[in-house]
Amino acid sequence: MTDRQADSRVVNLEAAQVALRDAFLGWQCRLRQLCVRQAGGRPTAGMRPEVTLEGGREALGPVIVLLLKAEPAEATAQFRHMVRKTNDPAERLQSALKLLQAAYYQRPREFSDVMTALFGPDSASARRLAAGGQCRLAFEQYQQRYEIPCAVRRLGESEPAYQATYWHNALFNPRLPAGVEILAFTPDWAHAAAEPPVG
Repeated sequence: MTDRQADSRVVNLEAAQVALRDAFLGWQCRLRQLCVRQAGGRPTAGMRPEVTLEGGREALGPVIVLLLKAEPAEATAQFRHMVRKTNDPAERLQSALKLLQAAYYQRPREFSDVMTALFGPDSASARRLAAGGQCRLAFEQYQQRYEIPCAVRRLGESEPAYQATYWHNALFNPRLPAGVEILAFTPDWAHAAAEPPVG
């Protein structure tokens, strides 16, 4: 990162915020298409940002984040149906990959910029992130980097983003334990940065 990009005092104007958000969502959708088409759904580096508590004093390591549709109800219903249809993990995985390999990631504008992550029960990292309420996510892959400060909050089970995240994860992990925690990360595009810069 250049000095300007690393400086949290720099504020992006509204048009720059929109451009940065749109570029990030497009990049994330491309990475996720490659993941499901070429890597069997295994998350790549650009889907596992390094998480630092606000202020940059403490790194918590990488966390896998999900990109959800802005209106997730239809996708959630599909994920839930696929999970409940069979107890065979291999069949579930194939169904998930078939769905996600098709047109799922074709339209970045259909996605929310609020990302989610699932943590195990009693996760110390989830507790600290939720308690702090702020963090910085650093994404990097293919010579592209984004640093995004985010507000963090714990999701309730009845929230659409919780349900979408839970059932998406259940497709890939047939042994999800009870009591998982799901956090939402809301970007602050006014203070985010990209390297190389967007534009």
